[in-house]
Amino acid sequence: MPFRWRNSHLFWPLAALGGLLLINLLLKPEFFAIRYQNGHLYGSLIDILNFGSPLAIVAVGMTLVIATRGIDLSVGSLVAISGAMACLTISRGADQQSLHLVLGAVLLALAVSVALGLWNGLLVAGAGIQPIIATLILMVAGRGIAQLITSGQIITVTSKPYHFIGAGWLFTLPFSVYLAALVFLFAAWMTRRTSLGMFIEAIGCNPAASRLAGIRSRSILLAVYMFCALCAGIAGLITSSNVSSADGNNAGLWIELDAILAVVIGGTSLAGGRFSLAGTLVGALLIQTLTTTIYMLGVPPEITLVVKAFVVLAVCLIQSPSFRRAIAARGVPRKPVASRQEVSRHG
Repeated sequence: MPFRWRNSHLFWPLAALGGLLLINLLLKPEFFAIRYQNGHLYGSLIDILNFGSPLAIVAVGMTLVIATRGIDLSVGSLVAISGAMACLTISRGADQQSLHLVLGAVLLALAVSVALGLWNGLLVAGAGIQPIIATLILMVAGRGIAQLITSGQIITVTSKPYHFIGAGWLFTLPFSVYLAALVFLFAAWMTRRTSLGMFIEAIGCNPAASRLAGIRSRSILLAVYMFCALCAGIAGLITSSNVSSADGNNAGLWIELDAILAVVIGGTSLAGGRFSLAGTLVGALLIQTLTTTIYMLGVPPEITLVVKAFVVLAVCLIQSPSFRRAIAARGVPRKPVASRQEVSRHG
């Protein structure tokens, strides 16, 4: 049976991404200009990879959560907590340039993120609370925790090793791009080279049947929410180190919504079951490309979110098989219904 490429879950996200790039090519040809300077690559495409890395990392973790028929609304707060914890630790150190101090701060921030992910997992898998409610609790409280850590102020650090995480360069590319690639490859290996991916899909498709089949669904759920929190913690380190400061109020604001959109655009159903990490990566690049395109075209900031919402809505509708069938059905002429006299005449 020939492969129907239009039915691939990657086709429409890639088509939308290609459409955005074509618009930039026609309206802003300099969008594709890449220059080499001081051993680094610069350009809009590099900026998309750089600034889209935190979203891609969070979206990878969100994909596994959604595949289990769950949701994690707390990732934005975890981004803020992770950055705040790392910057606070570094700011209180005797020598901010100490590599040991930075490594300790990074490990502490990630450990706190994983612990809060365990909290989400316990509420979902242990207490049986709906995922949207369980993570909404930490979404609200976590933002307050981040502001308590920073005492309601913006903590600024001058650590060059920490600044390298979000603003450093390695082999001509931003270091954050390598972090995003590492998280993606690790998640892909764990879900496609081990049985973890099959267990996640089984839990998402039918939790009761998966338990009867002997799958330890609670352990899988705990691991998934902890990994999602770890991804948010890494994104928080990138975000805060890029500006060498931690803002408990604004860091990671609404990134959970962009992550969910990236997962849905990538072809993963919110109903759980089968998932696509590659599709999620394309979805994250699509959202970041859309944001960059809007700014380059000079769209007023007041309507940026509205334009972004309409474009994402259009992509999701085009990607929906039921919507495409409904549109196709409108173009098919209906057969005339024969009258009773004609039926009796041709009897």
